[in-house]
Amino acid sequence: MTAPLRWGVIGTGRIAHTFASDLALIDEGVIAAVGSRSKESADAFADEFNIPHRHSSYEELVSDPSVDAVYVGTPHPMHHHNALLALEHAKPVLVEKAFTMTEAEARDLVRVARENRLFMMEAMWTRFLPHVVAIREIIAHGELGKIVTFEADHGQWFEEDPMSRLFAPGLGGGALFDLGVYPVSFASMILGEPNRLTALVDPAFSGVDGQASMLFGYESGAHAVLTCTSGARSATRACITGVKARIEIDGDFYAPTSFTLIKRDGEEQRFEFAHRGRGLHHEAVEVARCIGEGLLESPMMPLDETVAIIETMEKVLSFL
Repeated sequence: MTAPLRWGVIGTGRIAHTFASDLALIDEGVIAAVGSRSKESADAFADEFNIPHRHSSYEELVSDPSVDAVYVGTPHPMHHHNALLALEHAKPVLVEKAFTMTEAEARDLVRVARENRLFMMEAMWTRFLPHVVAIREIIAHGELGKIVTFEADHGQWFEEDPMSRLFAPGLGGGALFDLGVYPVSFASMILGEPNRLTALVDPAFSGVDGQASMLFGYESGAHAVLTCTSGARSATRACITGVKARIEIDGDFYAPTSFTLIKRDGEEQRFEFAHRGRGLHHEAVEVARCIGEGLLESPMMPLDETVAIIETMEKVLSFL
């Protein structure tokens, strides 16, 4: 077995904690260092996960020779700067979703990564979950036939707290970039980039988007009907409907779960999957695989698609 990929983690928030916890479940990666804007935060995170190197700045983290790859787990508006910092120090980088706040930022990161021949990937962990891998195989084998519609919702209830990052305009708050990114990315995975779209977007109390209903159209004639809200806990299910069969994905569709394949005549086939942790370790395995094979991006989450997803979400927000 080759040596595990040594990760440096930028940020010590909730998603970074989840990434660190899940990384302990695999042999392909280990956290070698953590960086925060405060020594206290870095020390606390390092103590919790038994991380040998802790840094009180992101610059120190990306300069650490013990780090093979960098995970960016800061709020969305910081992704561009933090990922660029890693790339400028010749570090492959995994950037949390949503990848950036704008298409221009996304294109800039992709340009720098490609010019310097460095691996980079958006941390859309859903792509690498066992049930999603199985769904992609079913679609590729033609079992659904031509896809007609994709429907998905992602609604979570959040208290209307003016101190919460989710409602802070300056911290990239809003339902779309935190919640809606999941159905938008899933639709992209299945159907590609929409050639037309419309949306209804209403603000939360702080002015950021609080609820969005989206309708995407595709060259194939397929439609995607997607919703997200930060004001209520929805079913968080998804359904892919083709002319031969449909797949009904249980809630939460974007996390480790199960699904049912239902043929046009009503015959059903159930798919269940064992899982550990939250599921973020699957993306870490993919990064290790790609870097080990000398790939500069993952074929399961290509950089051009990441840029297109950000462009689509920017268009949706124009309806706010």
